[in-house]
Amino acid sequence: MTNDMTKGAITPLLIRFTIPLVLGNLFQLTYNAADSIIVGKFVGEEALAAVGTSNPLMTLAILFINGMCLGAGILVSTAFGAGNTQLMERQVSTTAIAGTVFSLAFSALCVILATPLLQLMQVPADILPIAVSYLRIVFAGLIFTFFYNFLAATMRALGDSKSALYFLMISSVLNIGGDLFFVQVLNWGSNGCALSTVVSEALCCVLCVLYIRWKVPILQLGRRWLVFDGKLLRKTVSYGWASAMQQATVQLGKIAVQAIVNTMGVNAMAAFTAASRIDDFAYTPQQNIGHAMTTLMAQNRGAGKHDRVKQGFHCGMRIETAYGVLIAFVCFSGAPFIMKLFVTDPEVVHLGVRFLRTVSLFYLMPAATNGIQGFFRGIGDLKVTLVSSTFNMVFRVAAAAVFVLVWKMEIEALPYSYAVGWVVMLLYELPMLVRYLRSHGEEL
Repeated sequence: MTNDMTKGAITPLLIRFTIPLVLGNLFQLTYNAADSIIVGKFVGEEALAAVGTSNPLMTLAILFINGMCLGAGILVSTAFGAGNTQLMERQVSTTAIAGTVFSLAFSALCVILATPLLQLMQVPADILPIAVSYLRIVFAGLIFTFFYNFLAATMRALGDSKSALYFLMISSVLNIGGDLFFVQVLNWGSNGCALSTVVSEALCCVLCVLYIRWKVPILQLGRRWLVFDGKLLRKTVSYGWASAMQQATVQLGKIAVQAIVNTMGVNAMAAFTAASRIDDFAYTPQQNIGHAMTTLMAQNRGAGKHDRVKQGFHCGMRIETAYGVLIAFVCFSGAPFIMKLFVTDPEVVHLGVRFLRTVSLFYLMPAATNGIQGFFRGIGDLKVTLVSSTFNMVFRVAAAAVFVLVWKMEIEALPYSYAVGWVVMLLYELPMLVRYLRSHGEEL
């Protein structure tokens, strides 16, 4: 299935495209959160802290791969919008070959360096072995992460955001069942959760391949899957590298913040792990709206319909604002109930509620930044998104270090540091957006 986004009313198109993205990511976050819930309930606080402190490194690798796929997807969207099927096919096959080689090499490197990387994050010695074992299992399955993200990004670039959702829903249910089986029945602890995650991602890949083989003729390339275009690879790397570095920069900032959290004690670490999972649920739809804007704008840019590019940006920003207000209310009012889904310790719940209620006050800022980033990705200018994300993380980490290590603030220091990063991000993005709109007003 494909979806031509160069025609039709824009707001319904964006909403229909965004909803499967949101649901897909929520299901993905659900089975990630299931690891935390099951480990926290059935293994203990130390295992939960180990999983939490491993998560930023695991997510760094996943987001780097996802960033490369996102960058390549922009090129696929542009070629598809322009009606250049041959270019689109070469783009897809080149990305598949290069990504396979990269993900295998990266996986091996991460398995080897798991211990020193966690030590750099100041992981306490008593939970280091648990964290290392968990991380190595997840890193060993990184090839499945690449293939799912690559196939899903390609289908989204062609306007199909529903198919990958269905596969992810099935995988999520199986992952939660696997968590319960490996942890409760086999008593494998956090390693069982890691293994369940890898198996579920592998299943996602198989389902995507089968669906494409039967239902997506434009991606049934046969021997053309082996076509490798060096020139296209350079362009893909240019786009993908900027997108991957943006994703990696964001996660490196989270890793640095996690290292600061690790100085605050096990209760704070456990609370931050659970609250961060919830924050991910709240924040991810804002990113998805931005990604929907990117696909719509890239297809229309390829088709030369610049008026729809501008309209897509305005519609997307309205959706971002509405969602930002809604999720801020939900997280602030429902924080105690939501935290108790993850942990039962009263002190950990109390700390998590304080974090969530504070960070929810600032949710309109990331709504704006994600919409603006969706615009710049859609017009092919990924440098702006990379620079703004770098500013965000540098100032977030610096603020967290000052608030926690120097001023000795408690858990509220972390959402305040997030706000500092978002403010700096907007101070950079808004002038760039105004400048672009003024200089390209006639085109748009």
